[in-house]
Amino acid sequence: MNQLKNITKSAVLTIAAVNCIIFLVQAITGGLEGWFTQMFILVGSDVFTRPWILLTSMFLHASPMHLFFNIWALVMFGPLVEQRIGTLRFYIIYFLSGLLASFISSFFYNSALGASGAIMGIIGATIILLPQLRILFFFIIPMPLWVGGIVWAAMDFFGLFYPSGVGNIAHLVGLGCGLIYALTLRGKKIRQSAKFSQKNHLNDEDIDEYFRYGRI
Repeated sequence: MNQLKNITKSAVLTIAAVNCIIFLVQAITGGLEGWFTQMFILVGSDVFTRPWILLTSMFLHASPMHLFFNIWALVMFGPLVEQRIGTLRFYIIYFLSGLLASFISSFFYNSALGASGAIMGIIGATIILLPQLRILFFFIIPMPLWVGGIVWAAMDFFGLFYPSGVGNIAHLVGLGCGLIYALTLRGKKIRQSAKFSQKNHLNDEDIDEYFRYGRI
């Protein structure tokens, strides 16, 4: 029972499960051209009349491969972030990055779908929290995560000039959002550490503040 509670408390596993379930519904109802996908996909011209599509489009995917790579990235980087900042702030980064990426994308694309903007926000946060984390870029090239972040950003930037169906703008917006949010959290951590270092005794309010802001 305790293991089940721990699983349901995990933002990463919850988000991954919801994405997989919704993709299954997409497949059952006709796939990319089916009524379910078309009802909840992001349509740029409909954002102000149907604002909920900014959120619903984050849980739709165009193909099994699209879903696989998004879930793979979420599972690779998500637990590292969630462990350091807590589940609530993980959700904040994820949905803030995804919603902002959807909104900005609506001005550039006729339609869009996918969790990439939100997941790039998580990657952006990981870059700030663990910049020296070693990754295999394209599964073969070893490099620190901060270097990989620069390469990802450069690829998406140049991708803007060579349209390929990839939501480069969503990627860049999500990445930027994650970077900025994590920098804000790190700034709070630094200020909090300086504040606590001047105290000889911590009261209940100080302890509560530490657990709220001191996890990174």
